[in-house]
Amino acid sequence: MIRNLNNILVTGGAGFIGSNFIRYLFNNDEFKGSVINVDKLTYAGNLENLEDIAKLYEGKRYFFKKIDICDFKNIKDIFERYNIDAAVNFAAESHVDRSIFGPKDFIQTNIMGTFNLLEVSRECWKEKDIKKVLFHHISTDEVYGSVENGNCFYEHTAYKPNSPYSASKASSDHLVRAYYKTYGLPVTISNCSNNYGPYQFPEKLIPLMILNILEEKPLPVYGDGKNVRDWLYVEDHCSAIWQILKNGKAGETYNIGGENEWENIKLVNVLCELLAEINGYSKDYYKRLITYVKDRPGHDRRYAINCDKLKSHLGWSCKYNFQEGLNQTIKWYIKNRDWVDRVKSGEYKKWIERNYDKR
Repeated sequence: MIRNLNNILVTGGAGFIGSNFIRYLFNNDEFKGSVINVDKLTYAGNLENLEDIAKLYEGKRYFFKKIDICDFKNIKDIFERYNIDAAVNFAAESHVDRSIFGPKDFIQTNIMGTFNLLEVSRECWKEKDIKKVLFHHISTDEVYGSVENGNCFYEHTAYKPNSPYSASKASSDHLVRAYYKTYGLPVTISNCSNNYGPYQFPEKLIPLMILNILEEKPLPVYGDGKNVRDWLYVEDHCSAIWQILKNGKAGETYNIGGENEWENIKLVNVLCELLAEINGYSKDYYKRLITYVKDRPGHDRRYAINCDKLKSHLGWSCKYNFQEGLNQTIKWYIKNRDWVDRVKSGEYKKWIERNYDKR
């Protein structure tokens, strides 16, 4: 399998996982090409995440374009101008709670946006050597629904989404697969478990708990707190995507998991203990902040990824265990409180306006 990886389009590259992936590429000696970052810059898109990359490579190997993935004309122009040979689609509305109260944006971006990218890829790549290009679609384990104890999600597990968010991602997965079966478009799909690490938007569970602990605010836990999630450090996710881009078989799906299941309440307790130790308090000092709140509608009980296919077929494995990943994440949020404050206040949008919107 030989693919050109000279000009990689990354959609949603200003978000949490997308920005980490772009940084991973530029820190990877194997990658010598260029990255074209396309992001609409909705509430979770933050170009501060890539300020260091832009300073080093912008205009040479890194190019940012503020474009909606639903904009066919401008996306096609990107494909043609930069001779795109690999597209990695991170762009998505991704917060379950937000999808419950406002599903329309999820349908538009996650389904129609993916459709638009597929159509542009099909049109622009029809003259290319189809074996040397790839459309890689980033998805989630939430498309599988909930799984009983003792079982796992496999690549062949039937889809059973239970929220507007997961339903929109399931729909986009089916579209991607259909474009391979119907048109022969070279695609791969990855379904990952819950990510954590640097630059994650503060509304997500781990950064929310870290920041609330540091500020001694309530730690809201849904229901009885016994919902189980599999946690994957974001750099490990990025390394898996790179392996799929290089060697993944067209038409295949690969599950990416941390093989690291935790009940939410146990995870919150561990975060309380780690931060208590860092700040010189007794082990249980922050646990008094734990507050149980009403469970959200359609809350899946347990996710568990089996990623044997990725490990055996592509030779991937996690670099970080959970203790290491949590320690790295906690240190990053403590060190980057200015970033957190700008994100929480909305000040980062003014930074984007000053640096990009007026160009």
